Amino acid sequence: MFIFYFMNVQKKSILSNFKSDAVSGLIVFLIALPLCLGIAQAAHAPLFSGVVAGVVGGIIVGILSKSQLSVSGPAAGLVAIIIGAMQQLGAFDIFLCAVIIAGAIQLIFGFLRSGSIANYFPTSVIEGMLAGIGLTIIFKQLPDAVGFLQIHPSAGVEDAEVGVGLSFVTHILDHIEIGAVIITLIGIVILTLWQTKRFKKISVVPAGLLVVVIGTLLNQLYGSSSLFLNNEYLVQLPVPNNVHDFFGQFTFPNLNGFSNPHVWQIGIVIAVVASIETLLCIEATDKLDPYKRYTSGDAELKAQGIGNIMSGLIGGLPITSVIVRSSANINAGARSKLSAIIHGALLLVCVATIPFILNMIPKAALAAILIFTGYRLCRPSMFKHMWHSGFTQFIPFVVTAILVVLPMFGLLKGVAIGMVISIIFMLRENMSIPYYYHRSRYSNNDLIKITLAQEVSFLNKASIKKTLQAIPDNANIIIDASKTEYIDFDVLDIIRDFQVSQAPSKGIKISLEGFKNIYKIPSSISQDEIITELMEIEEVPERSAGSHRKLIKQLQRK
Repeated sequence: MFIFYFMNVQKKSILSNFKSDAVSGLIVFLIALPLCLGIAQAAHAPLFSGVVAGVVGGIIVGILSKSQLSVSGPAAGLVAIIIGAMQQLGAFDIFLCAVIIAGAIQLIFGFLRSGSIANYFPTSVIEGMLAGIGLTIIFKQLPDAVGFLQIHPSAGVEDAEVGVGLSFVTHILDHIEIGAVIITLIGIVILTLWQTKRFKKISVVPAGLLVVVIGTLLNQLYGSSSLFLNNEYLVQLPVPNNVHDFFGQFTFPNLNGFSNPHVWQIGIVIAVVASIETLLCIEATDKLDPYKRYTSGDAELKAQGIGNIMSGLIGGLPITSVIVRSSANINAGARSKLSAIIHGALLLVCVATIPFILNMIPKAALAAILIFTGYRLCRPSMFKHMWHSGFTQFIPFVVTAILVVLPMFGLLKGVAIGMVISIIFMLRENMSIPYYYHRSRYSNNDLIKITLAQEVSFLNKASIKKTLQAIPDNANIIIDASKTEYIDFDVLDIIRDFQVSQAPSKGIKISLEGFKNIYKIPSSISQDEIITELMEIEEVPERSAGSHRKLIKQLQRK
């Protein structure tokens, strides 16, 4: 019913993009399937709960979301919370009550218009997050790419929100499956060639789908040779024997959990973390969108809230918008949110009907797609661009990228620290440029015009006070606030005191221009009066201009 309604409302866009959305939906489905299972396994939850969350994230959230390209599902950023909750509550069906509560809180967040918080994340931090996630994707897929299973059977299938441990790198040569390496390299070559002009004519054949098909066929061609990849290296789905077995995999919430205060505490934590991750993902996805469409954070929180309520009701893990699947969706050529809906529908249909066919797909083929996606997120040109953008942009960018990769920090902590650094740079810049000046020095007189910056905060108090105290006797000064949006009370107090007390005692003529009436600055002579009087001096003045530091040095030399 939901899909029928959606297709009727969006008929034109679906007809124009159906082919590309269907193919990208298939690719994202193939990538999301092992991720759903891996996250459920990492969270010590039933494997099927990860698939349920993927289905809800694809179909329900896909229909309700205003984002055209983001893909929702279970996220590894919540794994630690889920593990702690399971240990505290002792039963998965009670934990589902917390998921429902989290969804309801997200719904409230949406109606309270809390989604605008994403607008306050600087571009340098968002770009750093994307680069860090790209690096994390690459490293997390290396075990599957080379067939390395010694550390942890699911080491390569978790999402990229919790950083990456690099311990496997020192042991990676201990066990490599050549068959997996060949599939990965062929896949990356195909994906790379499909980006070149020479292969543009055959780009109607989706590169991602081709990688999956060739990887599966190649493993079958390996036959009984040493290159053949057994079940450990393939997608692993539970295979129900009948309809009863399939529906028996669903878990329903134990309503007694709503009377447990710990359930409510866990629900609040999930709601806050999931909301932040979703808003970050939406912001990043909008930046990657080739059509540069804007997504309302408030609408997305409402969609995610309903999705989590539904997921909790039918036995699914909590869901968020996920950058790994979203970026893979964009990279696969998606044009509208139909691709996310198709991916969710395929999860449901294929898990119910043909899991044995999906279990023939090598993880190495999916790893090739994700490694290429990760490279596009952290390509060297992005680092070069941020370097040329200046020190204040590059440092928050590179710090965020590095911390997101490190497992001790991960996505949320990495972005938080990047935000702090970005704010420090912003305050430093704001403090360092309180005004610009123009000075005309005559033999017996001075004309100094100070043009205040757009924002003059308490951090500028010291420099403005030092400047006014250093103004020479009998000088003429114009303070222009016409371009200023905000002036801190302390700064206004210093200017008033200078105008009323200090300037008259030193014979200084002062003109205050452009100050808003709400500042209640006393009236002064106009700048025209000062300039007219100085024009009578038959002397070419020594002129200078620049920032406050230069003026203070000049004044202090006298």
